[in-house]
Amino acid sequence: MSKFISLFLFFTLVGSTLATASEARKPYPWAVQTVHETSAPHHVKKVINRAHTLLGIPYLWGGMSLEKGFDCSGMLVYLFKNEANIHVPRTTAAMLSAKLQKVDRHNLKPGDAVFFRTQGGTRSNHVGLYIGDNRFIHAPRTGKTIRIDSMDNSYWKKNYTTARRF
Repeated sequence: MSKFISLFLFFTLVGSTLATASEARKPYPWAVQTVHETSAPHHVKKVINRAHTLLGIPYLWGGMSLEKGFDCSGMLVYLFKNEANIHVPRTTAAMLSAKLQKVDRHNLKPGDAVFFRTQGGTRSNHVGLYIGDNRFIHAPRTGKTIRIDSMDNSYWKKNYTTARRF
């Protein structure tokens, strides 16, 4: 009988911590941020606010759509094209090669593209959208979904390479 009670309590506790699929896609309350009126131009606010609605959408290599998913650069292309009518290069490498304003890390503003090297070596191969408060939204990799991460995280801090402003 005590085994039954123990199992019942175990499953009751575990079951109460599981989220439904729709709950899992909702951003944490601390992750949702509105861009302050004085901190960014109107088009940047639109891009960032729209980016928050993409949280939980799956990563898809080469992806650029709500229906199928996004890769890291495809997400930025989609956001800037649809929310600000700004056409940005399609790939991370092309973004870095374009004649865009370089931004020092201590001068980041919401809407800047932040670049990282995630496969070792010296080449930047990942990009995200800086949203302020030392955080960025990005599509990390296969098997993951669009999410917010902190640039203070040891992994992202170590692998940060540069930033650009569109």
